[in-house]
Amino acid sequence: MSDDAAPIEAGLAYAAAYAAHYSQRDLATALHLYRDVIAAHPNAREAGYSRTQIQNIVNALVPAQDLLDAQLNLALARLEPA
Repeated sequence: MSDDAAPIEAGLAYAAAYAAHYSQRDLATALHLYRDVIAAHPNAREAGYSRTQIQNIVNALVPAQDLLDAQLNLALARLEPA
């Protein structure tokens, strides 16, 4: 893919994820598609939008205490010696 096509590809990929999220209400597919946008176009603005949409879905599905517990465990795991 040429550099000129990258923004178009990122936009199309994000549009597909957004449609799965909001039009089809298929959150599992939307999460996978948003993740794919980030992987394929990590520096595109659509990657940033995808990160935000993933956070929106996670916040809607996962109780706040579970999120806090998971974040705490991740931080502690990074601080503890291997």
